[in-house]
Amino acid sequence: MPSPATISRIIQALEPSATMAMAAKAKELKAAGRTVFDLSLGEPDFNTPEHICQAAIDAMNAGHTHYTVASGIPELKQAVVEQYAARHGLDYKPNQVTVANGAKHALHNAFTVLLNPGDEVIIPAPYWVSYAELVKLTGAVPVIIQTRQEDDFRLTPQQFRSAVTDRTKILLLCSPSNPTGSMYTPEQLGELADVAIERDLLVVADEIYERLVYPGHRFASFATVRPGLPERTILVNGVSKTYAMTGWRIGWTLAPAHVAAAMGSLQSQQTSNPCSISQYAAIAAIRGPQECVDEMLAQFTKRRQYVVERIAGIPGLSCAEMAGAFYAFINIREHLGREYGGVRVDDSSQWCLELLAQRGVATVMGSAFGSEGYSRISFATSMADLEAAFDQIAAFVQ
Repeated sequence: MPSPATISRIIQALEPSATMAMAAKAKELKAAGRTVFDLSLGEPDFNTPEHICQAAIDAMNAGHTHYTVASGIPELKQAVVEQYAARHGLDYKPNQVTVANGAKHALHNAFTVLLNPGDEVIIPAPYWVSYAELVKLTGAVPVIIQTRQEDDFRLTPQQFRSAVTDRTKILLLCSPSNPTGSMYTPEQLGELADVAIERDLLVVADEIYERLVYPGHRFASFATVRPGLPERTILVNGVSKTYAMTGWRIGWTLAPAHVAAAMGSLQSQQTSNPCSISQYAAIAAIRGPQECVDEMLAQFTKRRQYVVERIAGIPGLSCAEMAGAFYAFINIREHLGREYGGVRVDDSSQWCLELLAQRGVATVMGSAFGSEGYSRISFATSMADLEAAFDQIAAFVQ
């Protein structure tokens, strides 16, 4: 007879977050006195702008420290709606917004209310480490489609169409992408939208990096590229990356009203409301001065250029163009199948672990993102740390 404390099969099959695991290993080595350059976590290294922090203090002083509506306060929903109207010309209503405890929670809400066991979700790889696991938690099946570096890791309409079956329900897209930094053009999104419309599919579009787009590139929200797409699209966004608010845990979805209502009902039983104070801070982020975003993007732009030059200068390394976000997905295949300090390294997990152990540089293995032979770095860190980290990477591979 099994123990009553036996862990469920779904949770036993769940893969732990590799990004969190590598960050924890880096902290462990730092605590032991090692010098570690942590390029593992996708977290801006800037402080949350002062006017946003002040809004949180003002909210506390005003007594906004109690339960709110489970799906978010009306003022924040209105701010989100106005932002999407101003930036993208999209006509959403507040009852289509569900405010969650971060974009990851928003994704989990969407999958939980939309998917049944056996449904299929098409996910282009490389993909963010949590996507497939969040789908699995619903009993649905992630269908992973490998994209190519020479295509800048973008799903083609032919690949999309070929992957669709009678059980397909959702296409999941992330643009700009974590982990690759690649981004779909409006025309490329339109071609994917045509397939979704033709096969009557939903699209979950993770657009958390939409404000972090580099010069020469233009972001388009998926819901704008064809008429009628808001009725079949769930947009996911939040304040974490744009305003350096990862710890405040505010994300949201924009969805058809009945889907938003279902997510609100789920959240009422699951977590109650998102943090009341963080919600008021998020209003200040959206409605307040935006120079802070431009300043952070300017720093990311400098770091991106540095990373591109350093990767190009190390024999055997390459990456796709980073149009947005703050990641480089580095092709390390030429450096596998050899020894490092007497240790044989055959895959990306071993390579990243040895790079950390021998050279003190924390990265994340490509296998965690569904693409073996790569390593993801985050350049959301200081230029000094980037320079030191790449010196160590160059020494490691050479």
